[in-house]
Amino acid sequence: MSLFSSKTKEIFLGPLNKNNPVTIQVLGICSALAVTAKLEPAVVMGMSVVAIMSFSNVIVSLLRKTIPGRIRIIVQLVVIAALVTVVSEVLKAFAYEVSVQLSVYIGLIITNCILMGRLEAFAMANKPWESFIDGLSNGVGYAWILIVVGFFRELFGSGTLLDFQIIPTAFYEAGYSNNGLMMLPPMALILVACIIWVQRARNKDMQEK
Repeated sequence: MSLFSSKTKEIFLGPLNKNNPVTIQVLGICSALAVTAKLEPAVVMGMSVVAIMSFSNVIVSLLRKTIPGRIRIIVQLVVIAALVTVVSEVLKAFAYEVSVQLSVYIGLIITNCILMGRLEAFAMANKPWESFIDGLSNGVGYAWILIVVGFFRELFGSGTLLDFQIIPTAFYEAGYSNNGLMMLPPMALILVACIIWVQRARNKDMQEK
């Protein structure tokens, strides 16, 4: 397979829209609730999952023919745990404040259903390049949902983006107030539901007959 064949393009584009791991497969929802009250932790969590998913897919794909079937899940967990540890330490070294905001949720990437699902369903059966593209695309598909949800929750819940004031002070002086509901976890589910609605409205073939 060439590096940029039609199959590679299909693998990459699917999770970004019509096979999105969050809106279609309904995986990784816990993160949408937990880390999207602010945009910055949503972006960092998304980038972390992109990196971990891409490289874990490649590693497992390289090892797939040498992994005994009865311990494959254990091996996959070890690979993910090692990469999560690396990412966690990098965040502590270079983005400590964000790592504190994310708290235990970086560690919980180990149990993210999207990672385990792609390792088992794709990386164990495909070559490293295709596995890398699959991991990258599923990670980006997951990340953009978190970023969109984090964008609206912070903007309307705090009036800021990346902690920069966006809504002018004059608005508050005129009586505007931040929407406290945006800062509550259920609002993340409502926003994800809105994304699903828009996605299905734009793709007629995804609508139930």
